[in-house]
Amino acid sequence: MKIIKPILLLALVYLFTATSTFSQVLEPIKWSFSINKIENDIYELVFKASIEEKWHLYTQDIKSDDPDAFLPVPTSFHFDDSQNVEFIGKVIEKTKPKVEYDPNFEIDLSFFENEAVFTQKVKVKKATEVTGYLEFMACDDKQCLAPKEIDFSFDFGFIDIPDTDIPASRSIGFLFIAFLAGLAAIVTPCVFPMIPMTVSFFMHSEKSRKAGIRNGIFFGLSIIAIYTVVGSVIALLFGADFANWMSTHWLPNVIFFLIFVIFAASFFGMFEITLPSWMITKSDQQAERGGLSGSFFMALTTVLVSFSCTGPIVGALLVESVEGNILKPILGMLAFGFAFSIPFTLFAIFPNWLANLPKSGGWLNNVKVILGFIELALGLKFLSIPDQTYHWGILNREVYLALWIIIFLLMGFYLLGKLKFAHDDDVKHISVPRLFLAIITFSFVVYLIPGMFGAPLKALSGYMPPQTSMEFDLNDIIRKNAELIMKSSDSSDSTKKLSNNQKIECEPPKYADMLHLPHGLKGYFDYDQAMACAKAQNKPLFIDFTGHGCVNCREMETRVWSDPRVLKKLNEEFVIVAIYVDDKTRLPENEWVTSTYDGKVKKSLGKKNADFQIAKFGVNAQPYYVILNHEGQMIAPAHAYNYDIQAFLDFLDKGISTFKTQQGKAQPFTLGN
Repeated sequence: MKIIKPILLLALVYLFTATSTFSQVLEPIKWSFSINKIENDIYELVFKASIEEKWHLYTQDIKSDDPDAFLPVPTSFHFDDSQNVEFIGKVIEKTKPKVEYDPNFEIDLSFFENEAVFTQKVKVKKATEVTGYLEFMACDDKQCLAPKEIDFSFDFGFIDIPDTDIPASRSIGFLFIAFLAGLAAIVTPCVFPMIPMTVSFFMHSEKSRKAGIRNGIFFGLSIIAIYTVVGSVIALLFGADFANWMSTHWLPNVIFFLIFVIFAASFFGMFEITLPSWMITKSDQQAERGGLSGSFFMALTTVLVSFSCTGPIVGALLVESVEGNILKPILGMLAFGFAFSIPFTLFAIFPNWLANLPKSGGWLNNVKVILGFIELALGLKFLSIPDQTYHWGILNREVYLALWIIIFLLMGFYLLGKLKFAHDDDVKHISVPRLFLAIITFSFVVYLIPGMFGAPLKALSGYMPPQTSMEFDLNDIIRKNAELIMKSSDSSDSTKKLSNNQKIECEPPKYADMLHLPHGLKGYFDYDQAMACAKAQNKPLFIDFTGHGCVNCREMETRVWSDPRVLKKLNEEFVIVAIYVDDKTRLPENEWVTSTYDGKVKKSLGKKNADFQIAKFGVNAQPYYVILNHEGQMIAPAHAYNYDIQAFLDFLDKGISTFKTQQGKAQPFTLGN
């Protein structure tokens, strides 16, 4: 008789399941899923069950000493096989269960009330998705629902995104620039005259041409090694963890700006940056020994003597590289040193080529001055970053563009001989290469001018202040006027009136006086406020993790978000929230948060937002886009830096379709986070 009651109970449960909607209406247990980052590639999958009052959920381990006892279905987790994930241990029950007499099964059983949390540690080897299903049974003191299976999915698509926000294409571009900088350094007044002198040193100091060639090659390799060591030292001092502070804090950026201005002044001939004479003399004395050791010290002497010309170029590369990962300064100096060593090595092997070299003259000083203009223009980028993150309002887009236009106009006039510095020779005529450079420079200026009126300047989008910083944006004015006309013409449409009323229900966005969305989009800058609005308007929440100093974010906004199809979906189908992870606005004390990730108190808006991104999604890269439902669950695989417009549209469509599908169900169980 003891077993009859449970059997009858379960039979009735399955009967109701097959013949009615009973089990669909009654949902006493709701699940949510999230990811916690433990360390490096170790993550914790979190399964959280919210249990209604008077109901309970059974543990994973259901057993009885009575072999004839009829037992409920335990909670169990089933993961799909994946070569990209290693499961560490078993699913752990973080919540302590109760052990009490269960009247339904007439034995003592272990179960959870109110809430239950389960975790599974995983080691993620590469970008992937962890999928599977869980099975559970919900009961109260009088009845049990049929066992239920729930699919789950954890998206680890962000694993392949570099923490440093440097895509492969940009890294290759940086190496190419570093290589070109090495070639440019060769034709500076400090370096070019040293080529015949250095090669002559090898020709006269060695007894055979074979030894001269060998030592000449070693000399070139030594130059590469010296510059690479410099890059390695920078990498060790300013490793990847230091990059975020270096790229957003006002102090290093203002220092970098001043360094670029000083370097430009040096190239213009105001003064020379030189190393102490004793350092050069000592290295030169060691070079006189000859052999391989002499070749090395000759290379060191060359590097030291040429410092007044190469220093500003090397310094500019190193300043740029601290914004990247730990390999960037090393590889950058390797590329620079390789290009710089090419002529010395080649002329040591083929000394007869020396006769074909152009003679030193005023053209070398022209090269320095042109590099000075470029350094001055690039230096503004470092002043622009703290201007945005601290909201100084000094260098908005118009001022930035105006300065660039003037700098490159002056550079064009210099190329035409209309502007002279103290050390320049008189320009009697313009050479053809110089004319072509002037044409390119003036064409670039013409390209910049429309930007003063709101043109996006897509080719420079990552290096300009955002378009939202403009005081006069012709495109924005036209767009706002068009919106006013449309609202006026649609005033009789009752459906659109309802849509407008829904928007009115939402609070005015916090921080809208200093933060803005691109292309006239309306949205929020606070997660909680945006989620409340998403619920009020019954729309999914689109989160844009971004930053003032994020070059890739500006490029995504300019190249992808500007597409009319993307703008239409973002504007009509989502509530948007832009989460700035580098904003320096200090929060009032009642808004400070203690991080669950590192235990530190976050006192600024940017640090609070950055901690939110890491704690909830295990990612610290920008841009990073996620779409959430009203339970805070991810409903589409996250999207990151990718210029493919169609891929971004597919990402948005996935979020929209999943959200609409969930709205028609009693309980949203899909992609979880």
